[in-house]
Amino acid sequence: MKKNLDKLDRGLIKIMRSTSLPAIRLSFGVIFIWFGILKPLGLSAAEGLLKATVIWLPFGSADTWLIVIGLWEVVIGIFFFFEKTTRIAIILLFLQMLGTFMPLVLLTEVTFQANNFLLPTLEGQYIIKNLMIISAALVLGGEIKRKNG
Repeated sequence: MKKNLDKLDRGLIKIMRSTSLPAIRLSFGVIFIWFGILKPLGLSAAEGLLKATVIWLPFGSADTWLIVIGLWEVVIGIFFFFEKTTRIAIILLFLQMLGTFMPLVLLTEVTFQANNFLLPTLEGQYIIKNLMIISAALVLGGEIKRKNG
């Protein structure tokens, strides 16, 4: 019985190893293109939060930033679809994540219940879950093969 379980376990590990990185790249591509394209179309559920976050920037309107960030996310998604551009996608993702976490600092009244940092609102949870995206990007980036090394 133990031998059969070990064999099954090894088989599952082999499948997970061969599919995990492409699955992360595909998931990132779909999510970033999908959520990104909604922003310039004015259909994003995050539009209000995004506009409230960028309103303080000294140049460009909140509507312009909405379009720029949406297109940025689409580019990230496209780059994830191609193995050769995955490293660029990860760099762009990390830059994008800097802005994504800004509401946790700038809009605490929106991201936390009664400004209690232990009680995130739905918006706060939406932002905090990006820690998993960052972690997956680190895993993916750590597995990128270099041509000469």
